[in-house]
Amino acid sequence: MAKNRLVLAAMTNTQSHADGTLGQDEYEWLVSRAKAGFGIIVTCAAYVNHDGQGWKNELGISHPNHFKGLARLAKGIQAEGGLGIVQIFHGGARSPQEVTGKQPWSASAHTIQLSQQPVEVREATEADIQQAILDFERAAKMAYEAGFDGVEIHGAHGYLLHQFLSSQTNLRQDAWGGSFENRNRLIRTILRNIKANMPASFLVGVRLSPEDKYTYKGIDFDESLNLANQLVTDGADYISVSPWDAFKKPEKYLESEKTIIEYFREGLPIQAPIMIAGEIWTTTDADKAMKLGSDFIAIGKAAIANPDWPSAIRNSDYQPAKPPYTSRQLALAGLGAGFINYLKLRPGFMADE
Repeated sequence: MAKNRLVLAAMTNTQSHADGTLGQDEYEWLVSRAKAGFGIIVTCAAYVNHDGQGWKNELGISHPNHFKGLARLAKGIQAEGGLGIVQIFHGGARSPQEVTGKQPWSASAHTIQLSQQPVEVREATEADIQQAILDFERAAKMAYEAGFDGVEIHGAHGYLLHQFLSSQTNLRQDAWGGSFENRNRLIRTILRNIKANMPASFLVGVRLSPEDKYTYKGIDFDESLNLANQLVTDGADYISVSPWDAFKKPEKYLESEKTIIEYFREGLPIQAPIMIAGEIWTTTDADKAMKLGSDFIAIGKAAIANPDWPSAIRNSDYQPAKPPYTSRQLALAGLGAGFINYLKLRPGFMADE
């Protein structure tokens, strides 16, 4: 059981090694946030197959060489009183060939922009799909054997499972696409297979994007609610809702008074835990998110430069440091050079130095 309802959200940090083995900076980043008081630590997205790697220096959970570092990380998080969750991931169309050495694949063939260049994405074969199912299962087994408390299946943010859910990127005419039920089949199959082969004590959550965002199109809000219910029925231990802003209304129902999190709380069984993330900075923000129906609060940006966030929010007047940050400020907060350099690519995040 988690010691509190505060979660370190999964964040890309590029602090591991080129082969996907755990880097010391990534270890220290995650363990330090457990030590700071976050009850649950979710790793960055960890690729389940090299052909699904999304970026350089990403943590891997696909090869026996990855196991030793993962076991060390699980032990380190738990030694500081946290529950460790590995976010398991496949980039699909968003797995660059310069990283994987292979043409990216997805539910259907299409063209996307990667690094401002058009990239041709091939349609998945039946063998690709079956391999992905097996890869997610093996990743969950590795996480369990390494000592983690659970995994989070990444079905959001335009990656492979999101691509299968999307009516714009999944135009298949077989059992894996077309209808709502068929577009859901891959993520539901992965969840059910993992749950069937893991003890009940091993947590399996699912992260979802509830609606369209940026260039990630084809997600209907009502379908997302329906899918979340199906996933709970299939055994999901929690649903992580990622609207980028915890307090926004759904674009489909802007005239409503209800926020996305209220729709999910009212639409899911009361016993199904919900996790929310997005623009939660202060005690007031966290309290509001809980009152609206979230069971767990996932903190991303606020945790980067504010390692004392879990204890500091006990003061209702606490105002955490916000971007832009300096490199020195982030280094003092426990970030390694890889993470700092990655954040320099995000507009408005870093101060001119």
